[in-house]
Amino acid sequence: MFDTLTERLNAVFKRLKGEGKITEENIREAMRQIRLSLLEADVNYKVVKSFVSAVQKKAIGVEVLSSITPGQQIVKIVHGELIELLGTKHTRITLSGTSPYPILLVGLQGSGKTTTIAKLAHMLKKSGKHRPYLVPADVRRPAAIDQLATLAKQVDVPCYPSAPTDNPIVISQNAIQEAIRIGCDTILIDTAGRLQIDETLMKELEQIKKAVRPSDILLVVDAMTGQEAVKVAVAFNNRLDLGGVILTKLDGDARGGAALSIKAVIDRPIKYVGVGEKIEDFEPFHPDRMASRILGMGDVLTLVEKAQETFDQKQVEKFEKKLKKNNFTLEDFRDQLQKIRKMGSLESLVSMIPGMQKLMGKQALQPDERELVKVEAIINSMTRKERLNHSIINGSRRKRIAKGSGTTVQDVNNLIKKYIQAKKMMKRFSKMGKRKSFGRDTFPFPV
Repeated sequence: MFDTLTERLNAVFKRLKGEGKITEENIREAMRQIRLSLLEADVNYKVVKSFVSAVQKKAIGVEVLSSITPGQQIVKIVHGELIELLGTKHTRITLSGTSPYPILLVGLQGSGKTTTIAKLAHMLKKSGKHRPYLVPADVRRPAAIDQLATLAKQVDVPCYPSAPTDNPIVISQNAIQEAIRIGCDTILIDTAGRLQIDETLMKELEQIKKAVRPSDILLVVDAMTGQEAVKVAVAFNNRLDLGGVILTKLDGDARGGAALSIKAVIDRPIKYVGVGEKIEDFEPFHPDRMASRILGMGDVLTLVEKAQETFDQKQVEKFEKKLKKNNFTLEDFRDQLQKIRKMGSLESLVSMIPGMQKLMGKQALQPDERELVKVEAIINSMTRKERLNHSIINGSRRKRIAKGSGTTVQDVNNLIKKYIQAKKMMKRFSKMGKRKSFGRDTFPFPV
């Protein structure tokens, strides 16, 4: 989402020259370019004015250390101000009062609210600390109840059996009693949305709020809508006193204005973000990590956390033993690729590696998700003997594998070539004893 803004800001920092102090002269043009970059990213103009003013005030007259350039000093200042703008620290969902804790999810129709509620339930359940209960209280949108019931089965959490003829307030009240009966501690209520804000919608939400006294109210907004998302946030906050915001579609190609404006405008934290279509594509929002991503510094901590969630320690140890014995097979290669795909899209993973966003600007280095699908299809078309011993794959076998996977013999040849190269590289790393890990001294995947 922030690719264009990142490129523009990096260009500004690169142009900054000067020695000793950062003066008004060498910072004036930089501030003008930063202002334009933020406005083009659809950031609220009042937020831009305040942000640029804060950066300029801190930057002018600052002594530049001999080990860094004025441009690097500005990066440090901008990074700090971005963190302030985004909210300084991660704010968790509020669970206060007596269990079970009702959580209202509100927002306009089309913001991804129903899918988000299932993602949030999955995250809470996966933590091992909570047992969520899904409540479909949207009786107006066709199939909304069925959609949430289907998602509840997918994430394996209970769902209240609402009917389209039921009253949303009654549904919410009865769901609390049912949650107590079955032993759930967190109630996630999917409320109705509209294509635009109207009085009927707001009154219904206010009545539900009064009836269930929610522990938290989370507004789900589509990050792709830019400044419209900020207007929606202001309207909902004025009527409901929000506890926080969930931004969806942060993996899209929007300019990022909503993410950079909402906290400053309504003084409510962004708590979580949706970064893809899969149930697993849901992350806590960390302002410091997001600021680093925006400035092209990567986000190693989130990458590490994703790896820890995906790779079981016992599997890592088993894989390590195979590497030491040089028994890394095509089957292992496929299994590792499948685990990497579970961590998220290649583009999002690569963007978390410091410095990679600059390299990704070159077309040749853009990760292609389809290549992983092709690799998996080729390996799946092999027999188990072939996967365990690539040396038996002769010309006729390669033709059969290509035909079975819908690829070409050249694709099969390229895969085997890359596999052999990877195997040699890992053997070398194993001997050097320099492999790094998440938790111990082992890097869990071979890429």
